Amino acid sequence: MQYLYAEASPILQLAIDTAMKDDVHLQKEIKTLQRTIKQLNNLEKQSPSQKSIDAILNYARQTQKKNNFGNFAHVLVYSQ
Repeated sequence: MQYLYAEASPILQLAIDTAMKDDVHLQKEIKTLQRTIKQLNNLEKQSPSQKSIDAILNYARQTQKKNNFGNFAHVLVYSQ
């Protein structure tokens, strides 16, 4: 991913460039990933629906309650 986003170190960049010279399959994979990134970047960004936001927040609350209860039960068991 670092290579695809031009975040790779110069050594890694050189290693991948060198590997691609000899590996046609790797060349195709990199080109496919580059096209995919370009297509994803061109998609119109949309905000999530309120229903999705509510579902995520509800899940987070439920998970937090379970974790807090688990921690509380842990304290009760080990404090005796």
